[in-house]
Amino acid sequence: MSRRRPAGEGRAEAGPGPLGRTGRARAWAELLRLPALFTVPGDALAGAAATSGRANRRTLLAIGSSLCLYEAGMALNDWADRAEDAVERPHRPLPSGRVHPTAALAAACAFTGAGLSLAACAGRPALTVAVPLATTVWAYDLSLKRTAAGPLAMATARGLDLLLGAAATTGTGAPSTGIRAALPSAAALGAHTLAVTTVSRRETQGGSPLAALSALTTTAALSRLLTHPPRSQGGKGSQGSQESQGSQGTPGTSGRSTSPGVAALTAAYATTVARPYFHATLNPSPPLTQRAVGAGIRAMIPLQCALSARSGAPVAALLTAALSPLAARFAKKVSVT
Repeated sequence: MSRRRPAGEGRAEAGPGPLGRTGRARAWAELLRLPALFTVPGDALAGAAATSGRANRRTLLAIGSSLCLYEAGMALNDWADRAEDAVERPHRPLPSGRVHPTAALAAACAFTGAGLSLAACAGRPALTVAVPLATTVWAYDLSLKRTAAGPLAMATARGLDLLLGAAATTGTGAPSTGIRAALPSAAALGAHTLAVTTVSRRETQGGSPLAALSALTTTAALSRLLTHPPRSQGGKGSQGSQESQGSQGTPGTSGRSTSPGVAALTAAYATTVARPYFHATLNPSPPLTQRAVGAGIRAMIPLQCALSARSGAPVAALLTAALSPLAARFAKKVSVT
């Protein structure tokens, strides 16, 4: 996704100048989109929740792998866009000279290697998902971003990130069963990502009212889906796990309504993006389109929370929700897009 300019960055346009430790840290925080990083752990937690399994050491390794691969994508994105950014966004870390292009590319390679290594430590099933995830990230940044396949590639990456958590959590016991159970959650997260990425395609020049309207429609459809109980939980785990879910009020095959927690989280997801999407539909100017993209990124967290809660994992939902204040705090200092 293209990025909007955070307040206070204009000084960088006059020239890189000498950078102290604080200046270098800020430059790298901008390059790696530090606030957006808090939207990543919820993917693996939602994937683990969908398998009806408890988060374990392998889940933590999957989160570490996801964080590394996400940051690889951020660094590679700016490296691939350095020529365009020199014209349209000279304040960005690479064209302003605050981060050298070679350093950004090296960081992308290092993060990719670290991500795959952590996935390997989580087990073969996790590595089997992490490899196509890393491939998708590099393909998007280097070749697919500006093609019609770009939004779909981004959506695929986000869906694979959730499946990485599912594969790691189940381990070698029944990885295919765990991945199948997580497919609906991965599809929902992918659909949201597809909508946000489509809106962001031309945010610096002005977006498309049709893209914003489609994103608004997608949000409504996902909200309706989330507030309806899963049709079945068969094959999602042991009988004990299913009984535990039932004790937490999670709807299963009995046809009970969705819990108030899921409804509240779904409402939080919808309200985060509905108004910005609506405004961008009426007026797809660069500022309103960029605001809609930022809202779509922030909405990842309540969506992940709703997916975890709907799968019967309130603890995972709470842990994911705890990341939201941190994301908001850092977003005041560094742009999320």
